[in-house]
Amino acid sequence: MDGDDGALMRARFGLDLPLPEIAEGVRALLDRRVARRYRDEDVPDALLDALLAAAQSAPSKSDLQQYSVVVMRDPARIKRIADWIGTMDWIATAPVFLVWCGDMRRGQRLCAMHGMEHANNNLDTFLNTAVDGTLAMAAFMAAADAAGLGTCPISYVRSHIEKVAPLLGLPKGVYPIAGLSVGWPAFRRPVSMRMPPAMVVHRERYDDSAMQDEVGAYDERRRAREPIAAGALKNRDVYPPKEGVGWSENVARQLSVPERFGFAAWLRTRGFDLA
Repeated sequence: MDGDDGALMRARFGLDLPLPEIAEGVRALLDRRVARRYRDEDVPDALLDALLAAAQSAPSKSDLQQYSVVVMRDPARIKRIADWIGTMDWIATAPVFLVWCGDMRRGQRLCAMHGMEHANNNLDTFLNTAVDGTLAMAAFMAAADAAGLGTCPISYVRSHIEKVAPLLGLPKGVYPIAGLSVGWPAFRRPVSMRMPPAMVVHRERYDDSAMQDEVGAYDERRRAREPIAAGALKNRDVYPPKEGVGWSENVARQLSVPERFGFAAWLRTRGFDLA
């Protein structure tokens, strides 16, 4: 890790931003990066269990703990998910693949155990299960980084939810939030440049009046450091490829085409009212 905190901020934002003396744990988060290639080396059970315990230490809405995680170690089963996705071959090289799930079923069973009706099958509970599971996954990722492991979140498990859910034996009331490949990184990728804090952090009230100028400058900084390759352009079958596409246009290319529009319908078939 670079010992210069200013260099950490330049790497993360492409800007010279002030940063006071900070704890090592904060510097580690500023320096974190995704891992998509893994060494052919197992992750010991004891280490994995410790990291999962760290994940369970994350905050949870009202202490309800409405999430579960399915641990996958069978290479053939992991490869099935990688093959379904088709564009993320590194998943199959990971010694561990975790699927983080929102879990309303446990709360329903707890109510039944105590002779009560579960009266909160609604959109708020769905959101709470998603947030609980995501917080736990984030805690796991931070702990894994501290242990020298690398991780990569995989939202695309939801693109094949009708196959992933049966593979994992997910009952009604449980759904996949995201997958997470876990392994010893084969190399350290460059730090991903993020939007400037001015675009994300709002003081007292929301204000995006300067967004267009900020986005333009951000596009230029990213283009100078990591231009978008032709193969990385989103929805190439909808929009023709072209040179010089910046981050914001690539985001627009992705967000302008519906993704997973059957997700809500699938959830309703699996016991979620979403009302």
